Amino acid sequence: MKEQEFKITGEYIHMIQLLKAMSLVGSGGEAKECVLDGLVSYNGEIDYRMRLKVRKGDEVEFEGNLIRVI
Repeated sequence: MKEQEFKITGEYIHMIQLLKAMSLVGSGGEAKECVLDGLVSYNGEIDYRMRLKVRKGDEVEFEGNLIRVI
């Protein structure tokens, strides 16, 4: 598994924005499909919320990538 860190500048980042910012998807539409298809794990659990607010200390897993939000 490839581990990466993502530093947020505000209080949170939405899940689909995080996937785009990490270049794991090509578009917001693709990010939405991945979330709706249950391909994204949030803190160890599959989560289907596209507007999920990811905050410091959270972990997101997608296609062999583990993103630690700092």
